[in-house]
Amino acid sequence: MSSFLRSGLDRRGFLRTSALAAGGLIAAPYLGGPARAATLKTVNFSEAVHNLGYINLYVGMHAGIFEKNGLDMKVSAAGGDTQTFAAVLGGSADFAIGDATMAVISRENGGPGEVVGTVVQRAHYFGVSKTMEPFSDPKDLKGKRIVTSPEPNTNYSVTKRMLEQAGLTIGTDAFIVTVNPGTEIAAMLAGQADMAVAYQPSVAAAQAQGAKVVFDFSNYIGPFCNTGIMVLPTTIEKDPEMVQALVTSFEEASRKTYADPDFSKKVARAEFPDLPGDVVDKAIDAELKYLIPAQSVITKKDQWQNLMDMQLYLKNIKGTVSFDEIIDNSFAEKAIKQLG
Repeated sequence: MSSFLRSGLDRRGFLRTSALAAGGLIAAPYLGGPARAATLKTVNFSEAVHNLGYINLYVGMHAGIFEKNGLDMKVSAAGGDTQTFAAVLGGSADFAIGDATMAVISRENGGPGEVVGTVVQRAHYFGVSKTMEPFSDPKDLKGKRIVTSPEPNTNYSVTKRMLEQAGLTIGTDAFIVTVNPGTEIAAMLAGQADMAVAYQPSVAAAQAQGAKVVFDFSNYIGPFCNTGIMVLPTTIEKDPEMVQALVTSFEEASRKTYADPDFSKKVARAEFPDLPGDVVDKAIDAELKYLIPAQSVITKKDQWQNLMDMQLYLKNIKGTVSFDEIIDNSFAEKAIKQLG
């Protein structure tokens, strides 16, 4: 867990401070045209947590799509949504993928941040349990303990809203237990909670240990910008060719993820070599079945509105930044036109 989360600082204060410190970040020049074949542009890229919701990123890397477009991707996992956007604000990453609400909070507090694409188009979480039966009514969680990552990670947010909308008082009617991102399943299996809210491939790994999926967040929430590509406006201004190359790569990779599931499974096995191959295959089958990875990099208004509605409900944002102010779909639109 990051020192930010341990300290208990509120995330608005954290992002406000980081935004001020980020002023003047300038991306390196893009090596386009004929030079592209000889020299790749290094891109420092931060992902919130290494997981199969981001399979389109990994497909793009293993298929050589980013390299084809002149990019040498240096990907690192930040450990959570706040941390991944902080890497962009602080200048250690050119782009970040995670909960795009972080960019909105930054903007509302006078800082920078734009969203140039969507990576996960539905809530990529499942309720997993060894003791509960599948349910469709969240009221069935009365008296239960649910384990998620800490606030402000998205699985905490969707769980909190779901419980409250079901009329359950958190801390009285139902209980949220928070653990480090990626350890939710282990906590549930250890008996710390009745249900874990987790993502792939942890879900498939838990099923292999006798647990079962008891709730599907992707259909419960519907279209949802679970994960966006976040970048600073200075990067867009100074290096639009790099931004275009990255977004175009994501568009092509997203299409390949669905068009060639066997390749997606091979990539997933390579990214998670410690898991049995059949477990990884099952995870990819679930990802594609529930349409969790973005089918196109463009950010759609209904996906974005569902995210904003949730964050407004949770009072994480003020709702003062419009879709057109925070979303720059111009790169995605050009990518779609180029790829046909």
